Amino acid sequence: MGYCNENGRIIPVSDAALPVDNRAFRYGYGLFETMLVEKGVIRLKEFHWERLFAGLKQLYFEIPQLTTPESLEAEVLRTVAKNQSESLCRVRLQMYAGSGGLYSTESMQPGFVIECFSLETDALKLNENGLVAGVATGIAKSMDVLSNIKSCNALIYAIAARQAKENKWNDALVCNTNGDIIESTIANIFWIKDGVLHTPPLSEGCVAGVMRRHIMEKTAVTEKRLTVAELSEADEVFLSNAIKKVRWISSIGNVSYGNGQTKTIYSYL
Repeated sequence: MGYCNENGRIIPVSDAALPVDNRAFRYGYGLFETMLVEKGVIRLKEFHWERLFAGLKQLYFEIPQLTTPESLEAEVLRTVAKNQSESLCRVRLQMYAGSGGLYSTESMQPGFVIECFSLETDALKLNENGLVAGVATGIAKSMDVLSNIKSCNALIYAIAARQAKENKWNDALVCNTNGDIIESTIANIFWIKDGVLHTPPLSEGCVAGVMRRHIMEKTAVTEKRLTVAELSEADEVFLSNAIKKVRWISSIGNVSYGNGQTKTIYSYL
């Protein structure tokens, strides 16, 4: 990645900077979208823009008249082209609050930063070897009005990812304050039992994932709580996000899972 886009200026990544009193830096005040660009096209872009603008409104941002899905798409693709990554890449678009204190209302128009990361085609394939996962401990995500957005405040995921590294897991599962499993550090979770596909409802506190929504529009999904006990009795478990689509889990603790139905689901995504 050689260049990023800072509020419409494409600059070398090494030149990017924010003031020390920036509220995204101080308070995690902002949100982001992680998008897949393939052959010069943002995949599932309507879902991304809908979620992004709903989140901006929820965070009390004042959206400038010229800041539209079309204008942001143009900036994303301009950044991708500058990095010569049109064929396949991951883009991170972050919208953030400007400088000021916690109660400042002087500038509620969001700034943005666009980063671009090239991908290999193998990144889109269903993983041959199943992931090994575990359940993060000592942390829990609240179920509130902010729990479904992709907030810049990601400390709980960072700690869960650290636990995954220490335990040699590929990913860690995150619970809500009721002790139910709701997602992983970077993905939504689905499970299959007796041929029925399930995922936790948004009311449980998981992020409103773009690929989660896509899967639910493509096939029948039942929303229900996922307890640790129910997870241990599942036949198949997989994770979903906008970049890698579907990744199946082969084991969590001492429990092993298959991937027969997951392969079918992946094939029509």
